[in-house]
Amino acid sequence: MIRDFQLRDLDRVVECLTLNHQYGNPVVDGPAAMTRVSACPAAVFLVAEVDGAVAGAVRGTYDGSRAIIHQLSVHPAYQRQGIGRALVTAIVTRFRAMGAPTTSATVTEASLPFWQKVGFRRTKAFLVGDW
Repeated sequence: MIRDFQLRDLDRVVECLTLNHQYGNPVVDGPAAMTRVSACPAAVFLVAEVDGAVAGAVRGTYDGSRAIIHQLSVHPAYQRQGIGRALVTAIVTRFRAMGAPTTSATVTEASLPFWQKVGFRRTKAFLVGDW
């Protein structure tokens, strides 16, 4: 089941991120950040639930012009079961319902094959600044 993120999901989403080596910056990825994201009207933050447990999460934003998936993480115990694809499909569907004509994703080189498999194509990279 794919549903909206709830604050009770915090620990399990942090666990998914940690196990997938995606929890590098608690200011951006931690519980306080997730709480802010869940309250942001431009954000979509979804979780996949399997037998009552959070198996993965996806979050992104739509600013009225561009939709972008910022993070996708599936707990290792649930990988290769279609959960990542289901989360991507759900967030893209949500963005389309909000009016987004396209959706981009922030990805790593290691995850590029997954994103291509679910229908994304590589374009020019963005620059990131920590200022």
